[in-house]
Amino acid sequence: MMPPAPTLSPEAKYRLLLKLSQEIGRSLDLQEVLGYLLESVRTAVEFDAAGVFVLNRRVQLGQDTGGRMIAGMAAVGFDETPRDEDPMLRRGEGIIGHVIATGQTVIAPDVRLNPHYVKGKASTRSEIAVPIVSGGDVVGALNLESDTPDAFSEADVEYLEFFAVAAAISIEKAVLHREVLEKHRIEQQLSIAKEVQMALLPAADPVLEGYDIAGTNVPTWEIGGDYFDYLPQPDGRLGVAIADVSGKGVPAALIMATFRAALRAQDVRHIAFDAIASRLNRILLESMDASRYVTAFYGLLDPPTGTITFANCGHNPPLLLRAAGSRDLLTSGGPALGMWRAATFVPGAASVRPGDILVLYTDGVVEVMNAAGEMFGIERLETVIRRRGSGSSRDLVEAVVGATRAFAGRAGYEDDFTLVIIRRDARASGTAG
Repeated sequence: MMPPAPTLSPEAKYRLLLKLSQEIGRSLDLQEVLGYLLESVRTAVEFDAAGVFVLNRRVQLGQDTGGRMIAGMAAVGFDETPRDEDPMLRRGEGIIGHVIATGQTVIAPDVRLNPHYVKGKASTRSEIAVPIVSGGDVVGALNLESDTPDAFSEADVEYLEFFAVAAAISIEKAVLHREVLEKHRIEQQLSIAKEVQMALLPAADPVLEGYDIAGTNVPTWEIGGDYFDYLPQPDGRLGVAIADVSGKGVPAALIMATFRAALRAQDVRHIAFDAIASRLNRILLESMDASRYVTAFYGLLDPPTGTITFANCGHNPPLLLRAAGSRDLLTSGGPALGMWRAATFVPGAASVRPGDILVLYTDGVVEVMNAAGEMFGIERLETVIRRRGSGSSRDLVEAVVGATRAFAGRAGYEDDFTLVIIRRDARASGTAG
């Protein structure tokens, strides 16, 4: 056993605390703080390997850790630096994990006899670990290992606990600084991603003789999985698409971009609607995991006749509000895309007559909930549009946005909100029946 370290006098503690605080306080970089802590410990206690480990703050907040309990670490003397799959880093196993979980110091004179020990260095025979506590919460642990059995004394415990107390505030500051930087980096990336995604959506409403068209997209988060688009064809027809990717955020946005690219690559002049839907289904099956899918509606409007040929792939049926007061639902098609390889699709057709209004929407429009748990629903959607029937399509879009927000009692939406309204001029002439 090593000779016991001398007990720290109050004066020695003060001088050590002052020096440690000055050195550590110079940096807000977590790795620098942890590294200096280990250097300082070596001046007081002999060891063959040492590590300082900082708990992932998400553990304290009860949030998903992404499979890693330890957010930061510094280590010296080990056979190799612990990797992400290390059981201590991922699940908090070993003496370190036990100390963090219990907040209690552990001295293991013979690590082979300690039930919590997980081998990190083949030659280790004894170990000591103390918790790092800040604001009453355990935020990490400081660990020393020796190749000699029973190498650490109670005096070493005092030293180590003192170092842990002295370093706790600086470690907490460095962790918070890292979180601020990470949050700023993520916000910058999301801002760029939002700009990219908005560039994938129509920059302006299309101008089509005899029709008034407007659309909007309001993502729940910075970016989302809803999509709408206008695809003018060389023969004068207008393609209109709306889609909703399961889930929200970045994963949904990436799938949406894939869907958009795949849809725009289809040549509707030479490919039937059922074949287009089958191709999109196959592409999405190859590019998504099994938990994801896309509901979509794609229609091809012939302006002179008002005929719209379409395929509804598991999407909310667009409302075709007739000028005379009735309504049709555009349902023909098949299941959502990306779910079944053998899915089949049957195209449909409808006529948008003079004075009719075609409403395309995602479930984020009709599934808006109020405080009583009621959904906005298609009946209210139809009512709002018919009440403002004399307004422009842009007026109708804004009316629906206002009505849904008033219904929910808040400005934001729980789900991505996308709406497209196509009104045919009541004075238009054509051959639609």
